Amino acid sequence: MSNPYEGDSTTPAAGIIGTNSTAGPGVSGSSQGGYGVEGNSATGNGVYGTSKNSDAVVGFSGAAGKSGVLGLAPNGNAVTGISDNGTGVLGTGKSFGVVGTSASGEGVHAHSDAGNALHGDSAQSDAVVGYTAAQGKSGVLGLAPNGNAVTGISDNGTGVYAKGGVWAGYFDGKLGVRDDIILTNGDCAEDFEVIGADTVEPGTVVVIDRDEVMQPSHHPYDRRVAGVIAGAAGCKPGLILGRRQSGRTRMPVALMGRVYCKVDARFGPIAVGDLLTTSPTPGHAMKTDDPLRAFGAVIGKALQPLHEGQGLIPVLIALQ
Repeated sequence: MSNPYEGDSTTPAAGIIGTNSTAGPGVSGSSQGGYGVEGNSATGNGVYGTSKNSDAVVGFSGAAGKSGVLGLAPNGNAVTGISDNGTGVLGTGKSFGVVGTSASGEGVHAHSDAGNALHGDSAQSDAVVGYTAAQGKSGVLGLAPNGNAVTGISDNGTGVYAKGGVWAGYFDGKLGVRDDIILTNGDCAEDFEVIGADTVEPGTVVVIDRDEVMQPSHHPYDRRVAGVIAGAAGCKPGLILGRRQSGRTRMPVALMGRVYCKVDARFGPIAVGDLLTTSPTPGHAMKTDDPLRAFGAVIGKALQPLHEGQGLIPVLIALQ
């Protein structure tokens, strides 16, 4: 070769091989406008770096928007990191630790037999970010036939945080939880078909009509009482059971917990702790004053008073 540092190989060898028995770099490249080091090989490694005590290959660029190390591969892997006992690819940065883009393949592909396939560490920003605009595709996809596809560990924060417009998280399989499940919303509800659902408002007391179909209550002390339509006063259910596709309108009926309920105090002023039952007013509860009739027809206990008229108060659902 005319230039001893020029790498251009058509045999299964390395385009550039640099060795140094001292503490300096094996190959050092500097350029004002082009590549510091360019390695080109038809079948082998364009640039190959090995080191026992330091970094095998180091790339640095002070230009904004440029790369310290740039890998280009029209049909293969632009950058591949493989480690037997360590980290396949380690990226640290004030913005993104690792950014990978691909027109048709994988933005970042990391493989490790014993260590971390992909490890992201950032003190001020996101360690690993995955984004896709394709319908039905994943921003981050984890595949593990026998292990954990995605693992999130945090000492003081959130192990895994998910936010979505439709589903924040969707699990196709069993869900195991070793610690507490904390729900920020109010009650436990279950979806049922409701007669006249188009005109039924949240907070309405409902009773069983037939074949698991609900309708607004309209008789006092009705032992068919099932619960209250959830969602009134912005108090959403913490857990909804029985949610499925149906040709008929289904609504969440609060079966347990705190829910806002329509009440009518014209049959007696309601105090905190009073037992409530169905009233003659459609969809409204009232205070119980007949223990014998109330048996089996109690909706729950009032959490706020209502001295007169009709209103919407929080009720602790306790069917009995």
